[in-house]
This record gives sequence, C-alpha cells and structure tokens, in this order.
Amino acid sequence: MDLQRLCGLVFVSTLILLVSKPSSVTAGDIVHDDDSAPKKPGCENNFVLVKVQTWVDGVEANEFVGVGARFGTTIESKEKKAQQTRLILSNPRDCCNKTKNKLAGDVIMVDRGHCKFTTKANIAQEANASAVLIVNNQKELYKMVCEPDETALDIHIPAVMLPQDAGATLEKMLMSNSLVSVQLYSPQRPVVDIAEVFLWLMAVGTILCASYWSAWSAREASIEQDKLLKDASDEIPSAKAPIGASVVDISTTSAVLFVIIASCFLVILYKLMSGWFVELLVVLFCIGGVEGLQTCLVALLSRWFKRTGESYIKVPILGAVSYLTLAVSPFCIAFAVLWAVFRNISFAWIGQDILGIALIITVLQIVRIPNLKVGTVLLSCAFLYDIFWVFVSKKLFHESVMIVVARGDRSGEDGIPMLLKIPRMFDPWGGFSIIGFGDILLPGLLVAFSLRYDWLANKTLRAGYFLWAMMAYGLGLLITYVALNLMDGHGQPALLYIVPFTLGTFLTLGKKRGDLQILWCKGEPERPCSHIKLEESQELDETK
Repeated sequence: MDLQRLCGLVFVSTLILLVSKPSSVTAGDIVHDDDSAPKKPGCENNFVLVKVQTWVDGVEANEFVGVGARFGTTIESKEKKAQQTRLILSNPRDCCNKTKNKLAGDVIMVDRGHCKFTTKANIAQEANASAVLIVNNQKELYKMVCEPDETALDIHIPAVMLPQDAGATLEKMLMSNSLVSVQLYSPQRPVVDIAEVFLWLMAVGTILCASYWSAWSAREASIEQDKLLKDASDEIPSAKAPIGASVVDISTTSAVLFVIIASCFLVILYKLMSGWFVELLVVLFCIGGVEGLQTCLVALLSRWFKRTGESYIKVPILGAVSYLTLAVSPFCIAFAVLWAVFRNISFAWIGQDILGIALIITVLQIVRIPNLKVGTVLLSCAFLYDIFWVFVSKKLFHESVMIVVARGDRSGEDGIPMLLKIPRMFDPWGGFSIIGFGDILLPGLLVAFSLRYDWLANKTLRAGYFLWAMMAYGLGLLITYVALNLMDGHGQPALLYIVPFTLGTFLTLGKKRGDLQILWCKGEPERPCSHIKLEESQELDETK
C-alpha cells in the first residue's frame, strides 16, 4: 500500500473513531422519565409516544406520532383494542374557555394557546370528549406536565401532544368537510428484536475476520523476515522495512492523546452539528469507505489474480498502483457515491454497513497495538471517555453529548454515518439498532493483538488468548444489549461493559499463565523485556 494512501486512510479512520461511539436505538425512546416533573396523585403517567392513525371518509390516511401527557388516563397499548373515533376541531381553538362544540365521545383537537394543559383537558372532558389532541406551536414535541400547585387532578381522558406540522395536516383534512376519524394507541416495544442479534453477529464477525487477516499478515511478515535473516545478517534493516511500511503501531502517548483529541472533536461536533456538517462527515466516510472496500477486495481477488495484483503502473500523484487496484477502484468509488446519493432510502443501511465493515477490517489490519500496556492504556482511556460523554456530560450540557451527536438530533439528518445499523424488524416504532465504529475498533485492536501473539507463539486455540478475548468481547456486547433493553431503549456506552470483560479477561489469563510480563512489555513471544538489556550487555562483553 502506498504511504500516501496509508496516511490518508489512517487520518480518515482516526476521525471516524473519534466521532463514533454509543450503542443505541434510534426509534425514539418509548418511555421517558423526567426528574424535573415529578409524579404526584393524578399526574403520574410515564411520557409515552402515541401513534395517531387517521381515516378520511373511511379511507386510511396519515399516521402521526405524539407524546402522552403526565396526566389523564393511560393510552391503550394494543391496536386491536383501540377505538376509531371521530375528530372535531375545537371552538374556540385553544380550548381555554368552555367549548361550543357538541361532542358525543369524539376526540377534540385544540391549539396549545396560553392556558394550562390541564385546563384544556378539563374543559374537553366536561364537553364529553373521549380524548384531546393538543397541537404544539413548534415542530418538536413537548412534555405536558402538571403545574406545581396542582394536586389530585380528576382527568379521565387521555391527552396527547402533536407537532405543529401534524396539526396543520389534520386541520386541512377537517376543513375539507370530510369525516375524519382517529385511533390512538401506544404499542410496546418488544424486549428483544432480531436486529440486535444480527448486529451482534456483525460486530463479532467483523473482529473475527480482521483478527485473522492481521495475524496472517504478521505471520507472513515474520516468515519473510526469518528467511532474510538466514540469508545474511547485514540485511536485517532491509528486512524490517517492509513490515513497518504498511503497519502503524499505537504508542502509549498517542493512546492518552486519543481521549483529549476525541473529547475536543466531540464538543466541536456537538456545537457545530448541522446539515452541512453531516454532509462533510458523509464525504469523509465515503473516502474511508472507498479505501477500506478497495483494500479488502484487492486482498481477496489477488488470490485468483495474483499476476495482476503484483503488476504495477505508475500513476501521477498516487505513485505505483497495481493493475488490480485500478480495476477495483471504479467499482468502489461508484458504490460509495451511490450510497451517498441515496442514503436516505429504506435499504441504504446495507451500503453503509458494507462500507463501514470494510473500513473497520482495513483499519484493524493497518493500525495495531504493539503490546498489552498500550492496549490497556487505550481501552482504559476510551472507557472513561465513553462514560463521561454519555452520562456525566448531562450535568454540564443538560443532555448526553454523545447520544445527541450519534443521533444527529440537531442536524435535521438521521445522524452521523460512522455507525453500523440494522432496522428493528419487529418493533412497531421502527427505527434502527446501531453500534459505533469505536465499539468495534477499540476492542478489536486488543483481540487482533491476541491472535497475532498466539500464532507467533504457536499456541493452540484453547491454550492461547484469542478464543477467550473473542468470547469476552461477545459477552460484553451481549450485556450491553441487555442493559439497553432494561433501560427502555436509552443509549448505553458499549465500552462500559465491553472493556471490563475483554481487558479483564486478557490481564487475568496473562497473569495466571505467567505471560503477563512479555505481553505487557514486548508483545511478542520472545525474551521478557526486563532481561533484554542484561543479555545485550553480556553479548557485548563476549565480543570484547
């Protein structure tokens, strides 16, 4: 791989690593708790999302999503049991005074106005309404709570808030002299969705493939170096050059700087998050995706087209490029461009996952941790980084910075593209289960290191470290999804669970087997680092 392309790929992959993190579900949290609006008698409902299905003259029409109020009766959860009821526009519109409408169990739609939400609900209830839809004066949804001085409310109809655009559409329906009816229900999200199983398999499979590729490359390089060492001892410098030319080793300093730089970049993303900034991230993702996909395809196809892969041509700016790379590049570029153009269609997630997996595998092949010491520092820093920006940042910014950036809440887009995602197949609310690249890349560096060490030390699968590190990662990710479901879909920092399992297993096994010193300092099955200088001095004495 050309050095210029290597630097470009490392830069893009590092950028992607910084902005990608939380495991989450982007369908919108179904159950919300709000400490600033405590529960009290008559005002103790959870904030739940509510589906509002409409019919115009008996023909099924639009479906809108609102949020239920803290007060009133709870919303029916099953669609079959929810009644289809006629919708009436309130007169007066804000329903702050006694309504002039003659209602017979109808649903009444009112404007937000200036009076209390509970006042509107009480007036609608007195007018014999079966439910009240309150249209917000903004596109966002608002949590309807009780006033601090209100106690023991006697509201027995459900109240739902709709966004401004939904209210405008419903008003047009009603103004056309059509019979408009609605159905209100709040379906519950399934405890486990099959999408999470596939996402787990995708993450584990990606690390598995990348680890074997990395270990195979390291073994091939080691064999090649041994051959050169046997030929002539004066050729040692030239034997090491090819190995370092295509691999970037992370140092302890860079591992610490990762947290500082990543934190600064995350704050920049949080402050500047907008449509144009997401477009910029899409471009960077496509560049990295093209490089990753091209590298993977060339490595795979070179098995069958070896001569084409070893024949090079000099290209301006790029330098020496193989014919196979030239043949594959147009396809990779076209694939990335097509994804970028059509990324908002329903099945665009497939292209995003392909580009993402190819990039992750390529980065894990190129970027490596040289020993367990660097891996421990890197993962420990990332562990603290994840916890701080998902949980602690709420105290400073009044919202989780990591979750806001991952979902793209301020950009008007679906979120940053540096994620693997799969649509939730059996979730009535739809949305995606997602995992950030960092939650695969960072533990993947340690897992890939374990397999390289096992192969160089000629360890069997059971006696080595890779099998246990791989199982620890899979278990940690599984615990993440369990926590995600227990938290009602609230985003969880995956590294909070993955790092203790993966790193803890590695350190415990290394200490138990007596390999910890070699793993910690050298990272290769050679002499312990504490004896290297001693033996080198002995050799110097013998030569004298």
